[in-house]
Amino acid sequence: MSEFTESNKLDDIKNYTREQLSAWLKEKKIQPYRANQIFKWIYIHQADSFSEMTNLSKETRSLLCAFFYIKRNKIIKIDSSTDGTKKYLFKLCDNESIESVLIPEKSHYTICISTQVGCAQNCIFCMTAKSGLIRNLTTGEIISQICDIKHDLKSQKPLTNIVFMGMGEPLANYKNVKNALDIITDSDYGLKFSTRRVTLSTCGITPKIPILGKEFNISLAISLNATNNKIRNKLMPVNKKYPLETLLSACKNYPLSKRRKITFEYILIKGVNDSLDQAVELTTLLNKQRAKINLIPFNKHSKSGFSPPDKKAIENFQEILHEKGFTAIIRHSKGSDISAACGQLRAEY
Repeated sequence: MSEFTESNKLDDIKNYTREQLSAWLKEKKIQPYRANQIFKWIYIHQADSFSEMTNLSKETRSLLCAFFYIKRNKIIKIDSSTDGTKKYLFKLCDNESIESVLIPEKSHYTICISTQVGCAQNCIFCMTAKSGLIRNLTTGEIISQICDIKHDLKSQKPLTNIVFMGMGEPLANYKNVKNALDIITDSDYGLKFSTRRVTLSTCGITPKIPILGKEFNISLAISLNATNNKIRNKLMPVNKKYPLETLLSACKNYPLSKRRKITFEYILIKGVNDSLDQAVELTTLLNKQRAKINLIPFNKHSKSGFSPPDKKAIENFQEILHEKGFTAIIRHSKGSDISAACGQLRAEY
C-alpha cells in the first residue's frame, strides 16, 4: 500500500507531536530519538515520502509506511489581491474545503490559518458562520496549511508570523490546536516559529483561555466588538454563555510578560457599535486590562447588510481611545477584493 493512500488504516504523521511520535516509536521498539530525525525531514526539509529519510534504516522506513502517510492539503485555487495578499483554497481528504491567507508585510509574510471547516459560533457579521460548523480540522490539516504555503512560496521574504484567525474558533478545537502549537513552536525540529510571533484569536471561549495561557506563551487576541452585553449578545451569541464580565476576568488573569498586551479586536459597524459614547464605554470596559485595541472597519460581504463607518467616524472613535491612553490602531484588512479579509472567508468549492 502506498504511503500516500488516505486510508482508515493509515494516519497522517503530522497529527503527532514530537513527544507523541517518540512514545509511538518506543512502543515499536525503535529508539525514541528517531522522532527528531523524522520531524527534521518533515518540517525542515519538507519531505514528501519516508523513502527520502536516508538516515533511517530500511526497516524503520517500512514500518512508518505501514502506519503513516505524509499528507498535504490539495491546493484547488489561489486568488491574488492587488495588495499582494494571497488566498489559498484547500481541498481536504473528505472533499470539504478551507481557506488560508498569506499576508505580505514589509520584511516578512504572515499566514492566517483555519482550525475548523465552518464555524459554530454564529457571529452575525461573519461570512464563515453562515455555513455553520461542519467539523474540526485535524492537527495535520492545521499544520499542512503552513507547510503547503511555505512549499509554494517562491519569494526570499521569510514567513515568520502565524495568526489563528481563519475559519473556525480555535479554542473550540483545543486538543488539535494544542498539538499544532506544539509543532509550530518546536524550536529544535518542528516549524521553529517564535512564540512571540504566534497569535490566537478567540470569540471568547472563556474556560479555555487560562488553559492556553498556562500551556503556551503566545499572543492572545479577543474578538470583542461591543461595549456591553446587550449589543454583544446580538452580534456574538457566545456572549450569552460567557458574558463580558467572565471574559474580561479571564483576560485579566492571562499570563503576560512585562511588555506584552492582549489585543482586543473591535470591528466597527456603522450604527451598531461606532458611536463616540461607545468609544468612551470601551475605555471604561478595558480600563484594568493590559490592552492594545485593533479597530477594524467592517468588511462588506454578500451575506450581511452591515456597513463600515465613514473614515471620519473611525478616526474620531480612535481619538477618544488615544486620549484615554490606549494604543489603538486602525487595521484596514488586506485582501478584501478577493474576500480574504477579516470575516470574509467561506471556502466555496
